[in-house]
Amino acid sequence: MLKRLPVTFWATVFVAIVCLSLVVIDGWRSLNARAEVLASAERATANLARSMAQHADDTIKAADIALADIVERIETDGTAPQALERMHALMEEQVRQVAQLQGLFVYDATGRWVVNSRPTMNRSLNNADREYFVYHLNNTDRGPHIGIPVVSRSTGKWILPVSRRLNHKDGSFAGVALATIDLEYFREFYESLDVGRQGAVGLILNSGVLVLRVPYDDKRIGTSIVNSPLYHAYVRSGDSGTGYFTSMQDSELRLNSYRALARYPLFVSAALSREELLDGWWRDTLLHAFGVLVLAGLLALFGRRLIRQIELRLQAEKELTQARDALASLNETLEKLALQDGLTGLANRRQFDVTLGNEFNRAIRAGTSLAFIMIDVDCFKQYNDMYGHAAGDDCLRAVSKTIRMVTPKRPGDLAARYGGEEIGILLPNTDLAGAMAVAERVRRTVADLLYPHGGSPHGMVTISAGVAALAPERGGDTPAMLMEMADKALYVAKSMGRNRVCSADNCGDAQPQARTDYHI
Repeated sequence: MLKRLPVTFWATVFVAIVCLSLVVIDGWRSLNARAEVLASAERATANLARSMAQHADDTIKAADIALADIVERIETDGTAPQALERMHALMEEQVRQVAQLQGLFVYDATGRWVVNSRPTMNRSLNNADREYFVYHLNNTDRGPHIGIPVVSRSTGKWILPVSRRLNHKDGSFAGVALATIDLEYFREFYESLDVGRQGAVGLILNSGVLVLRVPYDDKRIGTSIVNSPLYHAYVRSGDSGTGYFTSMQDSELRLNSYRALARYPLFVSAALSREELLDGWWRDTLLHAFGVLVLAGLLALFGRRLIRQIELRLQAEKELTQARDALASLNETLEKLALQDGLTGLANRRQFDVTLGNEFNRAIRAGTSLAFIMIDVDCFKQYNDMYGHAAGDDCLRAVSKTIRMVTPKRPGDLAARYGGEEIGILLPNTDLAGAMAVAERVRRTVADLLYPHGGSPHGMVTISAGVAALAPERGGDTPAMLMEMADKALYVAKSMGRNRVCSADNCGDAQPQARTDYHI
């Protein structure tokens, strides 16, 4: 069934497959490119979160080291004026050396300022109400505590408090040592990170309190994000992870990577806008898609033109085939007409002469007999004079049809119109007796037609036939000799009253004995 489909169908299928393949391959490439963009962004945000976590950890650790030294000195040297003077100098030096520190402070058990890193100390201030102070008052833990961000009472800036508990020698609460980290230090660092126009980074306490976020908004410092998808994911993972979350701050969908600090109860988040991430991919995809569609369209256009040309060529070939067949049929018809008598449908004189020559030579080579019958319609001139030439033509057609029916159908046997009302029958490989039998059968069949002929003594159309047979020898006999013998025999038949068959040595009467063997 597939083999019967036209070539234009397969050409159309091929063009369609090529165009579709271009679109599918470009779509597959675009999807792979999208996946790679997002995978690359995940790696970038994960690395960024790792760097931010390390930075925050190192920043707080520097403050905590200073605090640990202060706690050790206060609990060892006490708070005598001379000891506090030395402590003041040490605090000033540490603040100068550690850029992120805004200040170092020591408070007694009531929250009054004992010593700090400021050039002057306002002893009227009391910090007993601060979250970090209340925490250490109620907890005996000697480790560092990261408090919620507050506005400094001494500078008016946002700070992140890092504190440790002071104890008397009996273990009772003696006060708090405090290091304040300027949030501007984190802000400057975070704003130096390239997270795009819509990206965001943040530092959050494990309790869900926002320490700092960039893009910066001081109104959001200290707010809670415990209901955000980011915080829920962090709580579930417990350490680090990556995911797409919609921000509570601006409703932007971002790719977030979050990571906990190694030593302190905070975590960082680095987020890139999903829309911004895919901007470049969309531009590239649309450009490629446009190019592929244009290319596919051109291929389809040229493919259609090619298919059209194929159709035209096939049509031309079909027409040429039809023309060739028609020409062959016409040539066959012309050839047939060239070798056929137009009136009787028998072979014409030209075909007869050619066939006679060929069969004569074949008889010489094979040593066989060749017979020829010369037939003439009796009193045909009188028939034309009495009935007209049109009727004469009808008479000849009827006689010729009868001769065609009676003549043997062997290869080489030929009945031809010899001229006028004369018809010849050539019988290869046939002796005289066989040819006489054929001639007699023709004569009798024509007579049986009872075709009326008022100008004939027999009252109907009859024929006379002269028969000759010859086994020709090379160099001695010619086709003309055979025809001359048959013509003489015809003359004899005519002279003996017509409606008879004669040969050179035998002449039958009007009702000769029938023969069925042709001695062929």
